Amino acid sequence: MSELILKGKAAKEASQSLSLAETNKKNAALVALSEKLLQEEERILEANQKDLMVAKKKGIVEAMLDRLRLTKERVAEMAEAVKQVASLKDPIGEVTNMWQNEAGLSIGKKKVPLGVIGIIYESRPNVTVDAAVLCFKTGNAVILRGGSDAIHSNQALVGVIRESLAHSGFPVDSVQLIEDTSRETAQELMRLNRFLDVLIPRGGSKLIQSVLETATVPVIETGTGNCHVYIDQDAEKEMAINITVNAKCSRPSVCNAIETLVIHEDVAAKFLPEIEQALAPYHVELRADAHALNYLSQAKLATDEDFQTEFLDFILAIKVVQSIDEAVAHINYYGTKHSEAIVTTNYFAAQKFQREIDAAAVYVNASTRFTDGFEFGFGAEIGISTQKLHARGPMGLSELTSTKYIIFGEGQIR
Repeated sequence: MSELILKGKAAKEASQSLSLAETNKKNAALVALSEKLLQEEERILEANQKDLMVAKKKGIVEAMLDRLRLTKERVAEMAEAVKQVASLKDPIGEVTNMWQNEAGLSIGKKKVPLGVIGIIYESRPNVTVDAAVLCFKTGNAVILRGGSDAIHSNQALVGVIRESLAHSGFPVDSVQLIEDTSRETAQELMRLNRFLDVLIPRGGSKLIQSVLETATVPVIETGTGNCHVYIDQDAEKEMAINITVNAKCSRPSVCNAIETLVIHEDVAAKFLPEIEQALAPYHVELRADAHALNYLSQAKLATDEDFQTEFLDFILAIKVVQSIDEAVAHINYYGTKHSEAIVTTNYFAAQKFQREIDAAAVYVNASTRFTDGFEFGFGAEIGISTQKLHARGPMGLSELTSTKYIIFGEGQIR
């Protein structure tokens, strides 16, 4: 019997027990885990250093190393996120609606766990903790399959989580890690219909596309972020510069960072030289269309592929447009329905942009970097859903539930 079948069976058994757990006991376990993460900080950071050393030997670029790197501050942030999830309302058992039909039956809609969730993700160890605690709070067992780059970090984190769960009296198999990071094992997980109720990929476009093409388990599509900022003709210059720099440079390796700047031709000549100057300290490589090249001193001509690419690096494509309609058309064609922003003082332009852009999150005068479960008040997130079925945008606790209809009668027959 394969490792995955054994893990699947164990997860299914754990989920049945976990689905009945009382909220106060789950919350107490999460608070204990938060404290345990801080206590085991040295163990976690030592494991992370092993991953970083291997990654550096492979020549992994700095932006990708940043996704992998854990620090004292990041461990503290993970612990705080766990504590915040504990403080959030538990959706499980909530009856969201109740009505009576013509036969006199009282019908209600009740939130229940999904069951067993599989998560396939890449080199971000914080996902291990976020996924585990969100699934746990919502009564779901989870099978985690991280990337090989973060295997030591993930082993340490899942070890801490399982130890903490055992101490709190919960089944340790509520959270499991697949330690075989081979492609074959990942593909087996994608077809584990007998035990998995849903599969959530979290990572780059290649990973997500691979899951969508291979999986027989139901998939919630997340993550790929070819995001844009559009600077309108009525934008305030300083705001436009600040938002562009933040959205590109604060953390370019994450899915809510922008990859393309779209700018109206009426302000391109005035704004672009100053935007280039503001980006210079971050050594951002600019790939601009022929029109934008006229206003930039250090840029090369962009290709169509550049406008399609999620760089996850200090690279920015630039497109000059003649109207907001052209901007909307460009973004809807090249975007991945993740996060898009407009910078404008024009109320009608802002409303048009929010109405016509097809994305999970649409901003007016704010950085796309806010598309994040923690920032939205969800405590943490399982990922950013870019699809339209079941969930869209940052997926918090409510998005990890399903529905059960509960019906009360007095002997009615049909």
